Amino acid sequence: MNPLLLTDGYKTGHHQQYPHGTTLVYSNFTPRSNKYAPKGCDMVVSFGQQMVMKQIHEAFQNEFFSKPKDEVCGEMKRELSLYLGTDYDVTHFEQLHDLGYLPIAVKGIEEGTLVPIKVPVLTIYNTLPEFYWVTNYLETIISNLLWKPMTSATIAHTYRKVLTKWQEKTDVERGWFIDWQGHDFSMRGMDSIEATISSGLGHLTSFSGTDSLPTLYGARKFYGEDGFVGGSVNATEHSVMCAGSKDDEVETFRRLLKTYPTGILSIVSDTWDLWKVCTEHVVTLKEEILARDGKLVIRPDSGDPVDILCGSESTLHTGSPEGKGVIELLWDVFGGTTNEQGYKVLDSHIGAIYGDSITIDRADEICRRLESKGFASTNVVLGIGSFTYQYNTRDTFGFAMKATYVELEELFYETENSVEPELRIVGREIFKDPITDDGTKKSATGLLAVYDNYEGGLTLIDKASWETENEGKLKTIYKDGEFFNQTTLTEIRERLK
Repeated sequence: MNPLLLTDGYKTGHHQQYPHGTTLVYSNFTPRSNKYAPKGCDMVVSFGQQMVMKQIHEAFQNEFFSKPKDEVCGEMKRELSLYLGTDYDVTHFEQLHDLGYLPIAVKGIEEGTLVPIKVPVLTIYNTLPEFYWVTNYLETIISNLLWKPMTSATIAHTYRKVLTKWQEKTDVERGWFIDWQGHDFSMRGMDSIEATISSGLGHLTSFSGTDSLPTLYGARKFYGEDGFVGGSVNATEHSVMCAGSKDDEVETFRRLLKTYPTGILSIVSDTWDLWKVCTEHVVTLKEEILARDGKLVIRPDSGDPVDILCGSESTLHTGSPEGKGVIELLWDVFGGTTNEQGYKVLDSHIGAIYGDSITIDRADEICRRLESKGFASTNVVLGIGSFTYQYNTRDTFGFAMKATYVELEELFYETENSVEPELRIVGREIFKDPITDDGTKKSATGLLAVYDNYEGGLTLIDKASWETENEGKLKTIYKDGEFFNQTTLTEIRERLK
């Protein structure tokens, strides 16, 4: 697709609407509110700017600059003339094609950094005066591509905070387990492959477990990874279990244990009767499970995940399988150890994963309920799906890209009697502050700089000078068709940890 189409329709007239003499437009992309974000998402993870600029750069190189000017600009003239009902002038597009690169400077907060609400994560401005219109022409595509990876990375980080809190309380010896305790199962519910990559990479900034294979490609393409990116285990689905028949389910388990004599094996266990699996099948297969060089993971997929894993609190189920829940039932069969903090840890040959309907609140409640029963939170892995990663919008963190500074050419006379005027570049600090809004949409003003504060976090300085802006935490990642200050997924993970 011609990348000049990757914008809102009204952008196509803005080059004519700025004040005469405009030479520079400076904008920022900022999370303005966490009003609609999940509980605990108090700051935003800076993530995705490098990926997004590589996507935009590639689109313009492959579909605009490398193609004949008459073809790509002619297409825009035809389409926009029909779209706007006028003879659309594409001279500014032709000039951009003649230049051969995007004349912009993009700065970002180092990826893997926690950023407070209302602090910008990206700024952009044009580097040549005649292309002042390019800055906000790119607003739509930047917003379209960037809000999701940043939102998913932030939500994943919040999951990790919750899981770490309970791990430190109940099983401090196994801190490594957190990398694998949140597992990405979201691909089938995402709205596109591109969303799977951008959101899935956001998940991988805090975890190592994923079943979204396109993220492996994304990590290599956009973040230069050449080693380990994410991992998973051998696991069944319901079709496998059904094919083995209900009457012979225990033999299906036995066949799978023989097929995979080592390593972790996850078996979906509620195709028919989860409680029968946890009270009969695993008893029948106990010696075979304990003889394996690996772990069998029981995977329920239906019902309330808190009650299924931890047991129902209803007195109607007292002493029953439903009342005990999967973890206690597995302990009854396999036992385990009690760690130094006094919490039960299942035998290393058995475990559980729940991969449906998990939310941050449910993850917290699962860990709380396990702790209250004397079990370590690390007895279970949680599958995080599209209910977590797809049910979000740009408004989850109020992301918006707004212009806050422009420069214009203006004529000045030395004195009232001067004949020859002097042409000067004048900066103009601009902002929006709708009187009908609650303050969420109020923008910063002028050039923006981000600095460390005394509390160890970040703070915004607006109405800044160019010198102050240049020395802040916003660093150039893309300028005039070239990339700078590149990072890797490995580095991002380490910063977050």
